[in-house]
Amino acid sequence: MLNNAMTVRPAGAAVGAEITGVDLSQALSESARNSIRHALVTRGVVFFRDQQLTPEQHIALAREFGDINVNRFFSHADGYPEIALVVKEPHQTKNIGGGWHTDHSYDTVPAMGSLLYARETPPAGGDTLFASMYAAYEALSDGLKQTLAGLRAVHSSRHVFGQKRAGMEDRFRNEHLATQDAVHPVVITHPESGRKALYVNPGFTLRFDGWTDEESKPLLSYLYQHAVRPEFVYRFAWQPGSLAFWDNRATWHYAVNDYQGERRLMHRITVEGCPLAA
Repeated sequence: MLNNAMTVRPAGAAVGAEITGVDLSQALSESARNSIRHALVTRGVVFFRDQQLTPEQHIALAREFGDINVNRFFSHADGYPEIALVVKEPHQTKNIGGGWHTDHSYDTVPAMGSLLYARETPPAGGDTLFASMYAAYEALSDGLKQTLAGLRAVHSSRHVFGQKRAGMEDRFRNEHLATQDAVHPVVITHPESGRKALYVNPGFTLRFDGWTDEESKPLLSYLYQHAVRPEFVYRFAWQPGSLAFWDNRATWHYAVNDYQGERRLMHRITVEGCPLAA
């Protein structure tokens, strides 16, 4: 696969693009890197198939797009702290990421994106859903857009990573480090595309800043239901060698837990981002 033969085509109507004709194990040409980044920023997530990556090559690929965020809470691949393990063994019933969320929204400077590489996949199931927060915002009424324009929301890691979770003890660690709280605009202007995107998520958002939990719940619940309308969502079916690179500022994702009794092993590297503004 040659970088100069790269093609990009939409995957879903609102989100996702599949990129072919590029070998991610090799250093990217400037044009290939720019094309991947453009597709990522405009489509929210890009997918590659049939890639053969060593851990070193996976790390080198991530560094093409920014500094690496070493995850505080996930176990990591032996000898590679940059690579977080996203694994579910046959005897385990709970998976990692089994709910709609945006990675690292609890950080004051949230991560830009993540590169998730499939090493072992079940014979069926284990897909990941992606939802476009560009599309979710753009489909809101003008009145609700005006209401949200002045709001900020509180995000936290404490309720997710700050306590022992039954069934996850051997996959999450460092509960004492779950002290992150952050306040971000409910609607951000994407720092690269310039488009508006909804920036709250069910995984880490607690409430609107200055509101109580009870006051926040009805509007947040509406936004969460609205954001995953079928026309905003794309379902990606993994195979060994598949890689998804998503933009946390423009998408949510959800790992489907429908492969009981099977093993699924993924390697994830997260790339640092920049402050977010309305």
